[in-house]
Amino acid sequence: MKNKLYKVVLLGTTAIVMQSCFVAKDYKRPDVKTDNLYRSETAIADTNSLANVSWDKIFTDPILQEYIKKGLQNNLDIRIAMQNLAAAEATMKQSKAGFFPNFSVGTDWTHQELSKNSQMGSIVRNTTINQYQLTGTLSWEADIWGKIRSNKRAANAAYLQTTAANQAIKTELIANIAATYYQLMAVDEQIKVAEETLINRNKSVETIIQLKKSGSVTEVGVKQTEAQKYATELIIADLKNSVIILENTLSTLLGEPSAEIARSTFNDQKLQPTITLGVPTQLLRNRPDVIAAEYNLISNFELTNVAKSSFYPSLKVTATGGLQSIDLKEWFSTNSIFANVVTGLTQPIFNQRQIKTKYEIAKANQEKAYLQFEQSLLKAGKEVSDALAQYNNETRKIIIREKQADVLTKAASFSDELLTYGLANYLEVLTSKNDALNAKLNLVDNRFQQYKAIIQLYKALGGGWQ
Repeated sequence: MKNKLYKVVLLGTTAIVMQSCFVAKDYKRPDVKTDNLYRSETAIADTNSLANVSWDKIFTDPILQEYIKKGLQNNLDIRIAMQNLAAAEATMKQSKAGFFPNFSVGTDWTHQELSKNSQMGSIVRNTTINQYQLTGTLSWEADIWGKIRSNKRAANAAYLQTTAANQAIKTELIANIAATYYQLMAVDEQIKVAEETLINRNKSVETIIQLKKSGSVTEVGVKQTEAQKYATELIIADLKNSVIILENTLSTLLGEPSAEIARSTFNDQKLQPTITLGVPTQLLRNRPDVIAAEYNLISNFELTNVAKSSFYPSLKVTATGGLQSIDLKEWFSTNSIFANVVTGLTQPIFNQRQIKTKYEIAKANQEKAYLQFEQSLLKAGKEVSDALAQYNNETRKIIIREKQADVLTKAASFSDELLTYGLANYLEVLTSKNDALNAKLNLVDNRFQQYKAIIQLYKALGGGWQ
């Protein structure tokens, strides 16, 4: 017995020593190019990034802050992502147990009736045999080539990938809630502008009717002025419909049925954070989608190690022992004890090319994961560049649009006076008033687009989930 135990210990020790010879490689981040990943009008030297600022410091409106908190708690996409995370965590926990042996117990009763004319039946006196058995089976595979370790690392990377994907959903949700909230307030402001214009146009109708009575304009001028008033009413109707749609959208983001949304006023907002991009390499640790793409690469790298290890022999040790007796009374006797140990190396030779095929697939998946990782970086750089360009453009446009709205408002006022004194025709008046209204509506939209660009830049740099 001692000799057998010595052999088992020796075999186990040999297996542990052989583990130092595993073929699994360690992951090293590929040399991805992050220089000039996004374009800027000035040289990027500041290592500070807007992404490092927490979302409650960016979005200071207290009502919006409550909506974001509610969305992070109730949004269905977030809750679905949490279940994906729970499943990935369970898989990771299972992979950690790969180094431990499997142990199972079982009990059975075997009843056998032997034919008296059979070879065995003619030898034994009792052709009815009952056997009672209680067994325990222990099996263990030595991780000689690092297959179990690589499986563990792959599962861990998959879990971290799911975590990063969950963070990406949070970033997207915060950006969508903020953008929808600001758009709602912007539409409110446009409605306010349009309703003020409608009051003036009702007065214009009264004025043009009086001018017709005095013979200064024709009935055509009256009808055109009335049509302009109706056009303004249609604008207001469309804007109010947009409010309902935006409220429904925001309600869905909050994980609630569609309802009215409480909000502040657009003119009270001051979304003007310090725009700092940071160096492009920070996208590797700030952007959740880039982080998830690299963990996907790590997972596929480790799965390639697993596939490669299948080319090499595997060492397994299986031990079985228990109680076995044909007499129930003697089942728990020391004479009923049995045990056996089986160990050996298994080297695959021919298996219909399955091992090579799995390895080639794993290699292809690894290369695909690398390309997706590189693609995620390029996408991140483009989104930063786009958002920054949009912000700079809208900032410049606001300055110009304010001047345009001011001069067109004055022009509309002057045209009313000139029409009264017969120095302008009604078409000139209608045109100047339409231009003034459109300029005011566009100015509100430019301000919203500037806010939206800040939100998109914050998201593109990887902010919001920290």
